[in-house]
Amino acid sequence: MKTKPIWKELGFRIGVLLQLLLALFLISIALSSKANAKQRDIECLTEAIYFEARGEPFIGQLAVANVIMERVRDHRFPATVCEVVHAGRYWEGNPIRNRCAFSYWCDGRPEIMKDKQALNTAQEVARMAIDGVLYEEIQGATFYHASYVSPYWINNLEFVTRIGKHLFYFYSGD
Repeated sequence: MKTKPIWKELGFRIGVLLQLLLALFLISIALSSKANAKQRDIECLTEAIYFEARGEPFIGQLAVANVIMERVRDHRFPATVCEVVHAGRYWEGNPIRNRCAFSYWCDGRPEIMKDKQALNTAQEVARMAIDGVLYEEIQGATFYHASYVSPYWINNLEFVTRIGKHLFYFYSGD
């Protein structure tokens, strides 16, 4: 019976161990990147909820968050939460006033969240929406607006419901 030299056996084991360590390292980088992306999504969604719906009841804030999450899932919109809430027309890297998907983003005012209670609620709602909590009454809605405005774009949409001061819609034919 012929045996392998010990150095060959050790070399093989060290090679396998190095491959395993490299795989674990790459997985940890991927998980870290995913965690950072989720945190960034929560921050962007919190910002949108705070500025678009902080005066609404909890369910109204969740409905606004659900619209944003529905847009992320819809191929007609950008693919991330931050891209959805910051969508609009830009000039030299800055949003053009009143030319954004969400009015707060290009209203010319800085995004400073002063109301700590409203911020905490918006963060809670954002986490829930990112984790998949859905207010079923507005399922599929990709648009909303305040009841005191009448945007031109509602003509091609189907009305879903009103929650607080917001009216919710989805594409006709979907």
